[in-house]
Amino acid sequence: MNGNHTLVGAEALGKKMVGGVEEIGKVFLFLLTILRATPGFWKKGHLVVEQMMAMGIESLPLVLVTSLFTGGVAAVQAAYQFQDYVPMRYLGSVIGKSVVIELGPVLTALVVAGRVGASIAAELGTMKVTEQIDALETIGISPIRYLAVPRFIAGMVMLPVVTIFSDFLAIAGAYAVAYFSLNVSSNVFMEGLRLFFHLQDVFGGLVKSLFFGVVIATMGCYFGFNAEGGAEGVGRATTKAVVGSCLLILVLDYLLASLLFRVIFA
Repeated sequence: MNGNHTLVGAEALGKKMVGGVEEIGKVFLFLLTILRATPGFWKKGHLVVEQMMAMGIESLPLVLVTSLFTGGVAAVQAAYQFQDYVPMRYLGSVIGKSVVIELGPVLTALVVAGRVGASIAAELGTMKVTEQIDALETIGISPIRYLAVPRFIAGMVMLPVVTIFSDFLAIAGAYAVAYFSLNVSSNVFMEGLRLFFHLQDVFGGLVKSLFFGVVIATMGCYFGFNAEGGAEGVGRATTKAVVGSCLLILVLDYLLASLLFRVIFA
């Protein structure tokens, strides 16, 4: 009996793994389809600008509040670990490095994935189940070129822009906590911030955020285009888009960090 249960469990696990690999392959093919449709995107420039506003500008309030408090928490935790071992003049160094390389790009991407990725999947999923996407194809308009490409370009451009704002606010939050709560003077904090500052760290963080923008737009569009089953199906597509985006962002973060900071900038 237990042996049968084990076999059934192993079979179910195997099917899920095969299904997961198949899904990854479909997402990759969908990305290639978007890339093939991308040349000439400026002809639909107004659609790209609309998506840049929705994905970037409207995400700023949420991202900035998150960054401000993340920087404050980073300062408190760094100071706690420094006590009696590391001079506080290095507080700014640790904050600067951790924010521009890791915290800024990754936290911004996760926040935008939750807000924008869900929005894209819900919007396109609703269009799919109400056959609006089929109607576009019927009148000769490519849904990929008209719906997916503007979101793809907007995600790729706006994530680095939003990340720059996020980096500044996170460092400002850390500075405020250091000055008002940890008794670290402005000169000491700024000296530490400049001490190990390298432009390549900022560049590496922005490169990562560019790829995160691609992930968020692609996953939102893919699950939106493949939604089925009415409102319930749209809900499932939205959840899958957010979960898939967050997982890919974390995996991609590791791969890009290994490539950028252990090979290219080493």
